[in-house]
Amino acid sequence: MTGAAWQITAFTLAVALVATLLMLPIGVWLAWLLARRRFPGRALVETLVSLPLVMPPVATGLILLKILGRRGPIGSLLARSGIDIVFTWKAVVIAMMVMGLPLLVRTARTGFEQVSRRYEDIAETLGATPSRVFFTISLPLAFRSIVAGALLAFSRAIGEFGATIMVAGAIPGRTRTLAVAIFTMTEAGDDHEAMVLLAIAVAIGFAAVIFTNRLIRHDHAAI
Repeated sequence: MTGAAWQITAFTLAVALVATLLMLPIGVWLAWLLARRRFPGRALVETLVSLPLVMPPVATGLILLKILGRRGPIGSLLARSGIDIVFTWKAVVIAMMVMGLPLLVRTARTGFEQVSRRYEDIAETLGATPSRVFFTISLPLAFRSIVAGALLAFSRAIGEFGATIMVAGAIPGRTRTLAVAIFTMTEAGDDHEAMVLLAIAVAIGFAAVIFTNRLIRHDHAAI
């Protein structure tokens, strides 16, 4: 494997890991909220969370570009503080978060829904606060599903292409991920290097899916 392939792989794994860690608190909170609470606008929240799954990734990337660009509502505010998002590694992380979050939420939500409310009700009857019930009962019992969701989100982040190339481009050494590099190298006629990166991407995805399936099967067997 060439030095460029190592650099691209290391960069992709690093930003995917950052994206997964950043989306975990948001994803777990949304999953618990949708599994345990009824509130006005719940259907809208569900739709917005799932939207990246059904929209073309390029369309999602264009929305992010308009929002985070220097003329966008968020990008313009950040630009005043000297912070650039678009066409940097930070844009790669954000694109990965947006595309991976739905998988994390859906999988973690299933885990929370499988947790018997009886345990939570007993704890509340004994005087436990809602936060204590969450951290000592709900979260531990749904932990395997949360980990499975995080792995799926990480795998999705590794393979993200459409949104990433729109909002971050394909700058060598700065924003070029595995998926983007496979595309650009194939276009440039460097099929050998593209196949090496393809093999790496497939191996990472295969390992993540195998581990995720084991976690999910173990959860189902424990019910």
